[in-house]
Amino acid sequence: MNSAAADVVRLLTVRGETLAVAESLTGGLVAAEITAVAGASKVFRGSVTAYATDLKHRLLDVDAALLARNGAVDPQVAAQMAAGVRTALGADWGIATTGVAGPEPQDGRPVGTVFVAVDGPLGPGPGSAGGGKVEALRLNGLRAEIRMESVRSVLALLLKELVGEQTGNERAQDTEQNGGF
Repeated sequence: MNSAAADVVRLLTVRGETLAVAESLTGGLVAAEITAVAGASKVFRGSVTAYATDLKHRLLDVDAALLARNGAVDPQVAAQMAAGVRTALGADWGIATTGVAGPEPQDGRPVGTVFVAVDGPLGPGPGSAGGGKVEALRLNGLRAEIRMESVRSVLALLLKELVGEQTGNERAQDTEQNGGF
Protein backbone atom coordinates (compact mmCIF):
# COMPACT_ATOMS: atom_id res chain seq x y z
CA MET A 1 0.00 0.00 0.00
CA ASN A 2 1.17 3.51 -0.81
CA SER A 3 1.89 5.53 2.34
CA ALA A 4 1.11 8.74 0.41
CA ALA A 5 -2.40 7.42 -0.27
CA ALA A 6 -2.80 6.57 3.42
CA ASP A 7 -1.63 10.07 4.36
CA VAL A 8 -4.08 11.63 1.89
CA VAL A 9 -7.00 9.60 3.31
CA ARG A 10 -5.97 10.43 6.89
CA LEU A 11 -5.62 14.18 6.25
CA LEU A 12 -8.87 14.43 4.29
CA THR A 13 -10.70 12.47 7.02
CA VAL A 14 -9.42 14.81 9.73
CA ARG A 15 -10.42 17.83 7.65
CA GLY A 16 -13.83 16.41 6.72
CA GLU A 17 -13.09 16.92 3.03
CA THR A 18 -13.55 14.77 -0.07
CA LEU A 19 -11.54 13.82 -3.16
CA ALA A 20 -12.30 12.99 -6.79
CA VAL A 21 -9.79 11.69 -9.36
CA ALA A 22 -9.51 12.21 -13.13
CA GLU A 23 -7.10 9.85 -14.87
CA SER A 24 -5.78 9.38 -18.35
CA LEU A 25 -2.42 7.61 -18.67
CA THR A 26 -2.75 6.04 -15.20
CA GLY A 27 -5.97 4.29 -16.21
CA GLY A 28 -7.44 3.94 -12.72
CA LEU A 29 -4.22 3.33 -10.76
CA VAL A 30 -4.62 6.49 -8.66
CA ALA A 31 -8.14 5.49 -7.64
CA ALA A 32 -6.89 1.96 -6.88
CA GLU A 33 -4.13 3.32 -4.60
CA ILE A 34 -6.59 5.48 -2.68
CA THR A 35 -9.28 2.81 -2.33
CA ALA A 36 -6.69 0.29 -1.09
CA VAL A 37 -6.57 2.37 2.12
CA ALA A 38 -8.97 1.33 4.87
CA GLY A 39 -11.44 4.15 5.51
CA ALA A 40 -11.12 5.65 2.02
CA SER A 41 -14.90 5.55 1.64
CA LYS A 42 -15.15 8.47 4.09
CA VAL A 43 -13.32 10.78 1.69
CA PHE A 44 -13.19 9.28 -1.82
CA ARG A 45 -16.11 10.38 -4.03
CA GLY A 46 -15.05 8.53 -7.16
CA SER A 47 -13.05 8.77 -10.34
CA VAL A 48 -13.31 9.28 -14.07
CA THR A 49 -10.86 7.44 -16.31
CA ALA A 50 -11.04 9.57 -19.44
CA TYR A 51 -8.50 7.73 -21.57
CA ALA A 52 -9.98 8.94 -24.87
CA THR A 53 -9.46 12.62 -25.65
CA ASP A 54 -13.14 13.29 -26.44
CA LEU A 55 -14.13 12.03 -22.98
CA LYS A 56 -11.94 14.68 -21.37
CA HIS A 57 -14.25 17.25 -22.94
CA ARG A 58 -17.57 15.41 -22.52
CA LEU A 59 -17.12 14.13 -18.96
CA LEU A 60 -14.64 16.58 -17.42
CA ASP A 61 -15.53 19.78 -19.27
CA VAL A 62 -12.03 20.30 -20.66
CA ASP A 63 -12.17 23.02 -23.30
CA ALA A 64 -12.63 21.41 -26.75
CA ALA A 65 -10.62 24.15 -28.50
CA LEU A 66 -7.73 23.60 -26.07
CA LEU A 67 -7.78 19.85 -26.79
CA ALA A 68 -7.90 20.47 -30.55
CA ARG A 69 -5.05 22.99 -30.38
CA ASN A 70 -2.69 21.32 -27.86
CA GLY A 71 -3.82 17.72 -27.59
CA ALA A 72 -4.54 15.87 -24.38
CA VAL A 73 -0.98 16.00 -23.01
CA ASP A 74 -0.89 19.60 -21.83
CA PRO A 75 -0.64 21.41 -18.48
CA GLN A 76 -3.90 23.34 -19.02
CA VAL A 77 -5.68 20.08 -19.86
CA ALA A 78 -4.45 18.56 -16.59
CA ALA A 79 -5.65 21.61 -14.65
CA GLN A 80 -9.06 21.52 -16.32
CA MET A 81 -9.36 17.76 -15.71
CA ALA A 82 -8.75 18.28 -11.97
CA ALA A 83 -11.25 21.15 -11.80
CA GLY A 84 -13.75 19.26 -13.95
CA VAL A 85 -13.74 16.07 -11.88
CA ARG A 86 -13.99 18.10 -8.69
CA THR A 87 -17.12 19.78 -10.03
CA ALA A 88 -18.61 16.70 -11.72
CA LEU A 89 -18.29 14.51 -8.62
CA GLY A 90 -18.96 17.20 -6.03
CA ALA A 91 -15.66 16.93 -4.17
CA ASP A 92 -13.59 19.42 -2.19
CA TRP A 93 -10.42 18.34 -4.03
CA GLY A 94 -9.80 17.07 -7.55
CA ILE A 95 -6.58 15.55 -8.88
CA ALA A 96 -5.68 14.57 -12.43
CA THR A 97 -3.06 12.79 -14.53
CA THR A 98 -2.41 13.11 -18.25
CA GLY A 99 0.66 12.16 -20.24
CA VAL A 100 2.50 9.74 -22.48
CA ALA A 101 3.43 6.38 -20.95
CA GLY A 102 4.63 4.94 -24.26
CA PRO A 103 5.77 3.11 -26.17
CA GLU A 104 5.09 5.79 -28.84
CA PRO A 105 5.01 9.61 -28.59
CA GLN A 106 1.53 11.22 -28.52
CA ASP A 107 0.35 14.67 -29.63
CA GLY A 108 3.94 15.57 -30.48
CA ARG A 109 5.02 14.86 -26.92
CA PRO A 110 7.79 12.35 -26.15
CA VAL A 111 7.29 9.30 -23.96
CA GLY A 112 7.61 10.26 -20.29
CA THR A 113 5.93 13.67 -20.64
CA VAL A 114 3.37 13.82 -17.82
CA PHE A 115 1.30 16.54 -16.20
CA VAL A 116 -0.31 16.08 -12.79
CA ALA A 117 -2.73 18.57 -11.30
CA VAL A 118 -4.66 19.36 -8.15
CA ASP A 119 -7.65 21.65 -7.74
CA GLY A 120 -8.96 22.49 -4.30
CA PRO A 121 -10.74 25.01 -2.17
CA LEU A 122 -9.04 28.34 -1.69
CA GLY A 123 -8.01 28.93 1.91
CA PRO A 124 -8.39 32.23 3.75
CA GLY A 125 -5.94 35.02 3.03
CA PRO A 126 -3.41 35.71 0.30
CA GLY A 127 -0.90 33.02 -0.55
CA SER A 128 -3.05 30.23 0.87
CA ALA A 129 -3.01 26.72 -0.52
CA GLY A 130 -5.77 25.45 -2.78
CA GLY A 131 -6.96 26.59 -6.16
CA GLY A 132 -5.30 24.93 -9.15
CA LYS A 133 -1.73 23.66 -9.32
CA VAL A 134 0.00 21.75 -12.13
CA GLU A 135 3.34 19.97 -12.10
CA ALA A 136 5.19 19.00 -15.28
CA LEU A 137 7.17 15.74 -15.16
CA ARG A 138 9.74 14.28 -17.53
CA LEU A 139 9.93 10.62 -16.58
CA ASN A 140 12.22 7.85 -17.78
CA GLY A 141 11.57 4.14 -17.75
CA LEU A 142 9.20 1.56 -19.07
CA ARG A 143 5.48 2.16 -19.48
CA ALA A 144 4.58 0.62 -16.10
CA GLU A 145 7.26 2.66 -14.33
CA ILE A 146 6.05 5.92 -15.89
CA ARG A 147 2.47 5.16 -14.88
CA MET A 148 3.41 4.29 -11.26
CA GLU A 149 5.63 7.37 -10.91
CA SER A 150 2.71 9.47 -12.19
CA VAL A 151 0.52 8.01 -9.41
CA ARG A 152 3.19 8.77 -6.82
CA SER A 153 3.65 12.30 -8.16
CA VAL A 154 -0.03 13.29 -8.19
CA LEU A 155 -0.50 12.00 -4.63
CA ALA A 156 2.64 13.89 -3.53
CA LEU A 157 1.32 17.09 -5.14
CA LEU A 158 -2.01 16.71 -3.31
CA LEU A 159 -0.23 16.00 -0.01
CA LYS A 160 1.89 19.12 -0.47
CA GLU A 161 -1.27 21.19 -0.91
CA LEU A 162 -3.05 19.56 2.04
CA VAL A 163 -0.09 19.93 4.40
CA GLY A 164 0.60 23.48 3.22
CA GLU A 165 -2.99 24.48 3.86
CA GLN A 166 -3.17 22.66 7.18
CA THR A 167 -0.19 24.47 8.72
CA GLY A 168 -1.79 27.88 8.31
CA ASN A 169 1.66 29.51 8.15
CA GLU A 170 0.37 32.32 5.96
CA ARG A 171 -2.29 33.18 8.53
CA ALA A 172 0.21 33.14 11.42
CA GLN A 173 2.60 35.43 9.56
CA ASP A 174 -0.24 37.77 8.63
CA THR A 175 -1.38 37.95 12.26
CA GLU A 176 2.14 38.82 13.44
CA GLN A 177 2.46 41.55 10.82
CA ASN A 178 -0.85 43.04 11.87
CA GLY A 179 0.00 43.23 15.55
CA GLY A 180 -1.95 40.12 16.49
CA PHE A 181 -5.31 41.31 15.20
